[in-house]
Amino acid sequence: MYPPQPIVLRMNAIRLEPLSLQHATGLQQAAADGELWNLVYTSVPEPHHTIAYIETALHTANRLAFAVIDETHQQIIGSTSYHDINVPAQRLEIGYTWYGRSHWRSHVNTTCKYLLLQHAFETLAVQTVGWRTDQLNHRSQQAIERLGAKKDGVIRGFQTRRDGSVRDTVMYSMTQNEWAVAKAHLRARLGLPQTEE
Repeated sequence: MYPPQPIVLRMNAIRLEPLSLQHATGLQQAAADGELWNLVYTSVPEPHHTIAYIETALHTANRLAFAVIDETHQQIIGSTSYHDINVPAQRLEIGYTWYGRSHWRSHVNTTCKYLLLQHAFETLAVQTVGWRTDQLNHRSQQAIERLGAKKDGVIRGFQTRRDGSVRDTVMYSMTQNEWAVAKAHLRARLGLPQTEE
């Protein structure tokens, strides 16, 4: 079951489906919700770069990108990915994640991460899921920590930001052995029964 293949994941009226060029207009509208491309520490595309953003995601080795869709309104609200998929180590990372500003501090991120983590640990049987974020992006760090991930450390001078400055990157991970506790915590946060039917 590993490496991951294109799949649709859904729960709580949120659907993750493999990203394609047909999502371009919806992604532009989602990014415009807060003009997220102005945040220096995000990968959100400027409107005229949306097609290139999708094509890069589709042609990047060891990455599986998703469009995030609000099924209640049939509206694309963001994107997320499995990336840096390392088959021999049974490891992958979750990243390139962003949502329109009106969906911040909602159930959307917790739902998406639950779906991706459950699929990674229970279907793909990976041993480790990782995250990385800009040291300046405190909101992202807090969101990752709320998932139950452990902070591995900081890689100094890791990569450049969109404005050309060099960022330090905070690394996090969760292991297969830690998933059961994290899963129970996430299900409680989402108001789900602890036992799946």
